[in-house]
Amino acid sequence: MPGGRGTLRNRSEDARTKGGCGCSAAAQAAGLAGACWLRQQRTPRHDSSYGTFAGEFYDLRYLSEEGYPFPTAPPVDPFAKIKVEDCGKTKGCFRYGKPGCNAETCDYFLSYRMIGADVEFELSADTDGWVAVGFSSDKKMGGDDVMACVHDDNGRVRIQHFYNVGQWAKEIQRNPARDEEGVFENSRVTCRFKRPVNVPRDETIVDLHLSWYYLFAWGPAIQGSITRHDIDSPPASEQVVSIYKYEDIFMPSAAYQTFSSPFCLLLIVALTFYLLMGTP
Repeated sequence: MPGGRGTLRNRSEDARTKGGCGCSAAAQAAGLAGACWLRQQRTPRHDSSYGTFAGEFYDLRYLSEEGYPFPTAPPVDPFAKIKVEDCGKTKGCFRYGKPGCNAETCDYFLSYRMIGADVEFELSADTDGWVAVGFSSDKKMGGDDVMACVHDDNGRVRIQHFYNVGQWAKEIQRNPARDEEGVFENSRVTCRFKRPVNVPRDETIVDLHLSWYYLFAWGPAIQGSITRHDIDSPPASEQVVSIYKYEDIFMPSAAYQTFSSPFCLLLIVALTFYLLMGTP
């Protein structure tokens, strides 16, 4: 057919007669000889008419004159912010710190929710090292299943599995975490991951169908390895937690505990009695 376009078959035959370049007259007329050479080096020859057509489309649309491919791949999606407005509604939350704090301002934050056969956890803490949650039968450290998000020296946040042997956290190679995300930003370690509700035949991974006390801890890391937690007595849930019950529970840190606590009320009563007894 006149004009150099013709049918796909004609173009395929024409391409094979032009020194094996495999580019159409249109591509050569557009000054894409460099692109033709690059494609010839990168890909094998296609004798089918469809392969020639696809190659011409690639030459004309996806290679610049210098032979660089474009457009570039889209960037990785950023870490989605934790939605505290869902706390107590579609997920359970624990907040430790200043009254009214959220996932970006609490000393420690945790959320959990059921997704199919998994539980999704979100953790965040004011630290540059690690943040963790432990599942305990007695609110004390020892014999606990622990999931931790650890900020390493390369800037990554990795999800790791530990088991508390007494006061020592031993890393366990079998890690039930999946769909892991993590970020270190604004001097905080934040992460999100899922783990199965139940993992059979593993004593280091508790059955989340059952209720457990939740232990909350965070602290520094050295070369990606966790060290002792920031405070001597890390907070824990007052009651056992059921993954099927969504509550929004706030626990004031020591700096924000008020005289409304039972200990403070008892102290006030004792001081008042002492002063009254000592007055003539």
